[in-house]
Amino acid sequence: MLRLTLAVLHLLALGIGLGAVYARARALQRLSSAATDAERDATLRGVFAADAWWGVAALLWIGTGLWRLFAGTEKATDHYLSSHVFYAKMGLLAVVLLLELWPMTTLIRWRVSAARHALAPAAAVGAAGRRLARVSDVQTLLVVAIVVAAVLMARGYGARA
Repeated sequence: MLRLTLAVLHLLALGIGLGAVYARARALQRLSSAATDAERDATLRGVFAADAWWGVAALLWIGTGLWRLFAGTEKATDHYLSSHVFYAKMGLLAVVLLLELWPMTTLIRWRVSAARHALAPAAAVGAAGRRLARVSDVQTLLVVAIVVAAVLMARGYGARA
């Protein structure tokens, strides 16, 4: 039962995360058209909500993935560690996580500033939002590539003889 629960949670995290990072990119893009501080604040609430779901998904995805890897609930750890595709998948995940450093730190600063009612003007936030949206778009594509790698692994590709 644990095996099935972990697999379901792992796949649900993927769906949540893919939707959240895509939604975050779209909301960040909308920041550039926010003409007033009120519009900016409303759009930022959407950015923060999508970002929170992206974070929840990442924790769930990584947590269940590590559990499945090291507890051997699906396959033995050696099975994963002997797969070229597994390393490619982990490399893609590492790129997603490295790309997340800038959005994460920026959005934390924005959350703190918004709570203090001291956020930069709408135009400045909008310009930064466009750049952050591009990062989220790249992360969206990388998550899709991770799914492709997972499908390949599930079908035995990349396993060393």
